[in-house]
Amino acid sequence: LTGPIPSEIGALTSLTGLGLQDNALSGPIPSEIGALTSLTGLYLDNNDLTGPILPEIAALTSLTDLYLHENSLTGPIPSEIAALTS
Repeated sequence: LTGPIPSEIGALTSLTGLGLQDNALSGPIPSEIGALTSLTGLYLDNNDLTGPILPEIAALTSLTDLYLHENSLTGPIPSEIAALTS
């Protein structure tokens, strides 16, 4: 897969796992990803994603696996994410 992650991904609110690793996805992580509150796994590693790690990821309170490595993400890990307990 190539190109950006579409913002429409936020409509998939019942999704429990999102595996988009090992592609050529580019651009920022869309803020709409914070609407996927049923996610237990978010795998965006090994792409060409850019921009910050979004604090909206902290809304994913069921999240147990978060893989963002091997991208060109910038800035600090938001403190809101550190507060996740799952």
